[in-house]
Amino acid sequence: MGQINVVTQRSLAAPTDRVLDLAADYAGTRAELWPENITDYQVLAGGKGAGTRISYRLHATKKRIRDVAAEVSAPDPQTLVEADQNSTLRTVWRVRPEGDGSHVTVMTTWTGAGGVGGLFERIFAPGGVSKLWTAVLDNLSTRL
Repeated sequence: MGQINVVTQRSLAAPTDRVLDLAADYAGTRAELWPENITDYQVLAGGKGAGTRISYRLHATKKRIRDVAAEVSAPDPQTLVEADQNSTLRTVWRVRPEGDGSHVTVMTTWTGAGGVGGLFERIFAPGGVSKLWTAVLDNLSTRL
């Protein structure tokens, strides 16, 4: 068992407040950014920024589906943290100024499984998670 970290980054031609506003809009924009391997997305409480609770199904493969029930916090004005209540899965969004635009870093971490299953998880899961966040950032970029 070990910590698995996946980092996806993107520069966007929009001010940080606009990017953060869209990223924190769980009741509106966020639902429109998910790729097809996220299903059953729901806002359970709140809807904007800290205090929001969301749930969705992450289809890692056709057979491997993770149910996520995340609570959102904002430890500082440029950061959103989505903490899954069912596992150690955490996703941190950081939006920093970069010239006239923004630099977005999305980092997902979790404690991987042990044994042979954990070996395959460490090899294959990071690529799938990176693909997920790349699609979300592509959709966010288009939305901006």
